[in-house]
Amino acid sequence: MQEPARKELSGLANRFESFLFDLDGVVYRGHQPLPHAVTTLNLLREAGRQIFFLTNNSGATREQYAHKLTAMGIPTTPEQVITSGWATALYLKKALPNAKLFVVGEPGLREELASHGFPLIENPDETLPDAVVVGIDRSFDYTRLAQAQYAILEGARFIATNADPTYPAEHRLLPGAGAIVAAIATATGRKPILIGKPNPEILAPLIQAQRIHPQTTLLVGDRLDTDIALANHLHIPSALVLTGVTQRNDVECAPLELLPTWVLNHLGELLGDAVENLLIHPTA
Repeated sequence: MQEPARKELSGLANRFESFLFDLDGVVYRGHQPLPHAVTTLNLLREAGRQIFFLTNNSGATREQYAHKLTAMGIPTTPEQVITSGWATALYLKKALPNAKLFVVGEPGLREELASHGFPLIENPDETLPDAVVVGIDRSFDYTRLAQAQYAILEGARFIATNADPTYPAEHRLLPGAGAIVAAIATATGRKPILIGKPNPEILAPLIQAQRIHPQTTLLVGDRLDTDIALANHLHIPSALVLTGVTQRNDVECAPLELLPTWVLNHLGELLGDAVENLLIHPTA
């Protein structure tokens, strides 16, 4: 498919060639697109900008996220989506090829790992896995906690797709994968290897393939400790939107390493408000 020709844009967006958008709290909450998200993303695409989506939520596959976004009116291919589940599979292919895995997570994570050739263990009491992989799991219970604990104490690696304590749903915050990771860490006394944001590992596929260049890319997210921390670590300019987890008073209290370059009330401000009114600190 031919890429659209590059066109001039108004506002902050015109500075950049590529955009990395978090999903929960940035593009949508639950199944509802956030105000201005669909229009803004389609204008960027029509103006010839590269758009990628970068989520710590391992609950679905890249294909499922692409389908969800397309159904919302944002045409998306799986190649435009990076999930912590997919990044975890790539990490394990290098670190533990052919490892047997016990998964505390939802079908999307299990499908992602299985599609990369990893055998999945259903009961660690019968077959010990080489690693326990933990993501969001809305059916997590004491039995799964005990199974994960046993496997890790018996020598399995402890891998977490992410440690987000919460994620924004339609009308409230809900417990995230980090709450489950914390329960397993408490039960085992072990710290996990974290793959998702803010670990730069999650962006390695795009950077190594030179599909994005940090100086011409804007990372847009709603969390200081994941999205903005990742951007600052890689010297990528960042914009924090206030439609998700972080509020403006959180920014005012944040340490320098967690400060975004710009703060936006919503995605529409990428194309509207004067840059001077949004600036938090100069881009390095």
